Amino acid sequence: MSVTIETLEKLERKVSLSLPIETIQNEVDLRLKKLAKQVKIDGFRPGKVPMNIVAQRYGYSVQYEVMNDKVGEAFAAAAQEANLRVAGAPKIVEKENADEGQFAFDAVFEIYPEVELGDLSQVEVEKFTAHVNQEAIDKTIDILKKQRRTFTQKAMDQSVANDDRVTVDFEGKVDGEPFQGGQATDFQFVVGEGQMLKEFESAVLGMKLGESKTFPLSFPENYHGKDVAGKVADFMVSLKKIEASHLPELNEAFVKSLGVKEGTVEGLKADIEKNLEREVKSRLLNKNKQVVLDALVKQAKLDLPKSIVQSELDRMVENARAELKQRGIKDADTAPIPEDIFRPQAEQRVRMGLVVSELVRMKDLYAKPEQIKEHIEHLASSYERPEEVMHWYLNDKRNMAEVEALVVEENVTQYVLSQLKVIEKELSFDELMGQ
Repeated sequence: MSVTIETLEKLERKVSLSLPIETIQNEVDLRLKKLAKQVKIDGFRPGKVPMNIVAQRYGYSVQYEVMNDKVGEAFAAAAQEANLRVAGAPKIVEKENADEGQFAFDAVFEIYPEVELGDLSQVEVEKFTAHVNQEAIDKTIDILKKQRRTFTQKAMDQSVANDDRVTVDFEGKVDGEPFQGGQATDFQFVVGEGQMLKEFESAVLGMKLGESKTFPLSFPENYHGKDVAGKVADFMVSLKKIEASHLPELNEAFVKSLGVKEGTVEGLKADIEKNLEREVKSRLLNKNKQVVLDALVKQAKLDLPKSIVQSELDRMVENARAELKQRGIKDADTAPIPEDIFRPQAEQRVRMGLVVSELVRMKDLYAKPEQIKEHIEHLASSYERPEEVMHWYLNDKRNMAEVEALVVEENVTQYVLSQLKVIEKELSFDELMGQ
């Protein structure tokens, strides 16, 4: 086998290879002989089918299979000999001007880029911190109480107040015409919780049982209903029922209803604090990780392999189709989805993947067995039966791969943070949670 390698542009390479036709034909004959012992053809006993009939029926597919295998082996050997890190699958093109007795072809492909990580020592980033305070614990208790509230019907002469649950009929029109989603009968919502637009809730406040009211409502420009986004509708609402909400008392009975083992208010607060601290740690980790990775990638210099970007684009388009199908969109499999809308995100993902991989390789930031074990123990600690959760992780390759990836990301985050100029920024609990 003879090999020549040519640089086309940036990461693109071309390998010219040739293989003796005799080698290919010998392998085809060998596979056809094996096949002849197994195939079943009407009129012949098993293993007694003449070779010319076997070749006539299966020769083309076997030759195609052998060609693929031999070309693949030849290309892999050539790439290994030249120490080429191949990115994506090569494009194979047969050459017409091959020497006699030879099968010649060109393989055009890309290689992984050299990654220049850049100097991180002069880069400033904000590292976020946050803490669980008493206010956060009290808010969580309020949420738990709201989840277990009860409602009782209000008297005829009482009006709607915040936190009341109301039942209404309503109809909205834009320019005198009804619109989709603008009508409902016996519709129920709790006033003040943001389920309805603020103007709608304000109109209902103060109404009494049996009353009707008309009012204008301005839909915001970014409203999910595109037909009415940015428009003003005229609504008529009729109040059919008002129910006052009643929150349970914070006592042992309430605590036990939540399944807290200790069954005490202090035990509940300790449980909430522990869970909130776990959530804060997770969110801080993700937030700081993103800041660090963005800084790392911004400093790095590299060319992107087009084939890997294309693979990422194909995956993103496929995910978009699956999402459309899940929403019940007709013809989701054939709907035109321009891949260029995903290109910036695809390129950023590929860039980040290549940069992180290079840093992990250079600084030996691979996940260590003890780190993986510690991470799984941490994950399992939030469950009632941590030993079962640990068994679930340890005995599933996919779960273990996910944990390993998370540990590597944590290693990368900590290493890059140690190289950067870090300015700590304290966030309130609500800021971190996006409240």
